[in-house]
Amino acid sequence: MARRKSSSRGSKIQPAQLTMQFKLTNTGNANYAFDTIDLSKCASALNRRFYRQGIQWAVAGFTILSKGTGNVTVQKLPNTWMCSNSWQKTFSAWNRQQMDSVEEAGALSAVSKFRDFKILMDEFHHDKVVFDGAGNPIGVDDLSPIDISGTAVFPGEWQPSQIIIPNFGAPGVNYDPLLMMVGDNVGGAGGALGMIRGYQASRSVPQSPDPVSPDIGNSANWFQAMFDVGDNNEDLMDNATIKNDDLPYNQLEYPGGGSNMPYLETVDESYITGSTVGGRTKLSGSTFPCGLIRIRNQSDSDDGWDTNLKLFVHLVPGTHRGYLCEPMTEM
Repeated sequence: MARRKSSSRGSKIQPAQLTMQFKLTNTGNANYAFDTIDLSKCASALNRRFYRQGIQWAVAGFTILSKGTGNVTVQKLPNTWMCSNSWQKTFSAWNRQQMDSVEEAGALSAVSKFRDFKILMDEFHHDKVVFDGAGNPIGVDDLSPIDISGTAVFPGEWQPSQIIIPNFGAPGVNYDPLLMMVGDNVGGAGGALGMIRGYQASRSVPQSPDPVSPDIGNSANWFQAMFDVGDNNEDLMDNATIKNDDLPYNQLEYPGGGSNMPYLETVDESYITGSTVGGRTKLSGSTFPCGLIRIRNQSDSDDGWDTNLKLFVHLVPGTHRGYLCEPMTEM
């Protein structure tokens, strides 16, 4: 029998663009500008390959090219179990609702080929959703990668996901909100539901303080009497059983929900001055849930900052179609 040749195809890293360049926006002197990058969306357009949003992306770091003075902040979805569980529970409900309907209709073959669960970061991201004339979301105005000439890559379809809440307020009335991870709900037509806020509302509340302790001073408690060698035992027992019997975190509100730190996690921030060598600033990388990145920048003066601010995102090569990524289910 001929000897089989070993194959390393399974571990081969596919070619993929590892540096993405963006032109940041700015609203003028002393004002903050907020830009969002969806790495899965960008990688799909650049590599002509479908990357689902439900993955975590490893980013090696960021480079800012600037002119003038100001500051730049990089933020991401919170790297917490609340964020992870909120994503998984919302995804499961979204998928189940659709597949139950499809299976009931016997239309599994009609499911969209590029059907994907796509969320928003927060209310600022929700403000960038683009709607058609009928009020249907058709895309999100995120940053697109550019080339050396400043021309953006041609986009494809990238629609944010919605859920359907039937009989909303009245029989026969459906509500189809978008989904965003951090912050309070955004009401009205085209609104959005906070995923961490919703997950918080779906869970039981931990008990606080601890369950009531037994009456340690009871005469029937002979375990205490064994070591009662003085008149200070009660004080010692109070010290052990009463202090620190409350939760070390808020009982009701999750971080990232509607009222407890309803903002993104900050990865890094840098102040850029006239002494910045070559107008080049480095910012730390991180792991970005759903590949969503928020860039906030603010200029100190109208000295060309708004027309000369560029961002380079440096990605990490890996086995997920060329990138180092892992599913959100493993967060």
